[in-house]
Amino acid sequence: MTIREYHLYRYAIPVDSQLILRNRFLKRREGLLVQIKCKENEGWGEIAPLPEYSRETLEQAQQQATQWLKDWDAARSRNEKLAFDGLYPSVAFGLSCALAEMKGALQAEGNYQAAPLCYGDPDELYEPLDQMQGEKVAKIKVGMYEANRDGMIADMLLEAIPDLHLRLDANRSWTPAKAAMFAKYVKPEHRPRIQFLEEPCKTREESRRFAAETGINIAWDESVREPDFDVIVEPHVSAIVIKPTLIGSLEKCVSLIEKAQSFGMTAVISSSLESSFGLTQLARIARQYTPDVTPGLDTLDLMEYQVVRPWQGSDLPLIGLDSEFVTQIF
Repeated sequence: MTIREYHLYRYAIPVDSQLILRNRFLKRREGLLVQIKCKENEGWGEIAPLPEYSRETLEQAQQQATQWLKDWDAARSRNEKLAFDGLYPSVAFGLSCALAEMKGALQAEGNYQAAPLCYGDPDELYEPLDQMQGEKVAKIKVGMYEANRDGMIADMLLEAIPDLHLRLDANRSWTPAKAAMFAKYVKPEHRPRIQFLEEPCKTREESRRFAAETGINIAWDESVREPDFDVIVEPHVSAIVIKPTLIGSLEKCVSLIEKAQSFGMTAVISSSLESSFGLTQLARIARQYTPDVTPGLDTLDLMEYQVVRPWQGSDLPLIGLDSEFVTQIF
């Protein structure tokens, strides 16, 4: 008889006191670690809904994951496989990672080279860029201040570092007028080195018009998580940003990646403020399915601790399952 075993742990670790998610301060990052075993094989996954972004709460995710694990264990007597259809995205992703790891379908090596997040000072970038192998790429959050300021900072960085490529994220914060103001301050000769600007405007149509008028490539981020989204070839749409915790199962994410790649588009694996545990799995997914693309995983420094699995090169303290910040559910 096949022997199956499963465990669920809940963590809550302090984060940067200044971290704001939309309209709220996030004082700690909470999530679940799931462990499943089948004979001598085991796999792990992280289930960590992101407050203000995930549609499910951690309590809802915990309840659903608990029921799925019970059903998974019971399915052995019927020789059945359980699908991830209908599960919350974070639950589907964490459970699918655990199964993939258990089956040896998730390779061990990861891409730990993350695009550094810059706040406007070129001096901040020289050291991390010197350590990067391959393309030199950094990311800037825009839309939090005046659009002309964002444009000037982007242009200044591109001027100061000639081999730099930028990824910009506006989170749908600009009106068409503000987006145009941003572009006004970026020299035309620098615009091709903007790899993409994620969702500059409030609607997809406004973002498409911005890209057509400025020649600045855009990427879909929030749109990827909407029910009507499909990967199609569009002018000036160069990439899709995949945040698995907000999208769903590993299989769903891989399907999106492969479709984008078939159209010559870039697929970027990006974090949803997972713990070091979840980030290491995202790094492995990035290495396996998007090997030539720098992922967007530069979020660990917002945490005060690493959880169970360390991020390569991080000096943050590592806590285990016996820590005061981790509780075993069952």
